[in-house]
Amino acid sequence: MTKKDLFIELAKPNENGESRWVSSSEFVGEYKVLQLGNGGSWCRASSSLAKEYQIEFDRSITSGNSIDKIRLIGFNDKKHFNHNIRKDIKDFYKTKNCVMLGVNGNSENTKIEIDHKDGRKDDHRISNPQGQDLSDFQPLAKAANDIKRQICKRCKETNKRWSAKNIKGNPYDFYVGDENYSEELGCKGCYQYDPVEYRKVVVKKLANYQQKKL
Repeated sequence: MTKKDLFIELAKPNENGESRWVSSSEFVGEYKVLQLGNGGSWCRASSSLAKEYQIEFDRSITSGNSIDKIRLIGFNDKKHFNHNIRKDIKDFYKTKNCVMLGVNGNSENTKIEIDHKDGRKDDHRISNPQGQDLSDFQPLAKAANDIKRQICKRCKETNKRWSAKNIKGNPYDFYVGDENYSEELGCKGCYQYDPVEYRKVVVKKLANYQQKKL
């Protein structure tokens, strides 16, 4: 059984996809593989469980904000992903330059659009404007955003991620992970997901390489 199947067996959701609170202390015996010491990849936003169900966590402040309990609060209907972006987030990014091209609204193609970084758009938290965070989005010129949509569409079809080396001068394919899309990483590591983070990581890697040569 997969970790998703094990949790569903333990939580016993009803016909509406709602379950009881499951304490992390129940992750013993045959359910030991569900223990959250490794970050709980099986219940992250990009996991197969989160793609089918809406997940709620109860965290303990006294134990370092670790997850104490988990429950399912309904099915995650990906067909009705809410693309609306909270006003304060749109206001923050609308005057920023495109993170890929460095331009800002001089023509129709450079008009700034607020992009969902995660091109798969299947995270229930981001579908809810109240759960959105600035880090879930980035400013892109229309031309860059149009291209990204096609790249993300191809990734969803093949589960093969786009290499940053397609842009001449980029020394690494990904800043985290490899070409194979995984539920654990999701889109993170892909240049299209976060070109700013890609550049930061590349600078650090090249600096470390130069340091080793000295």
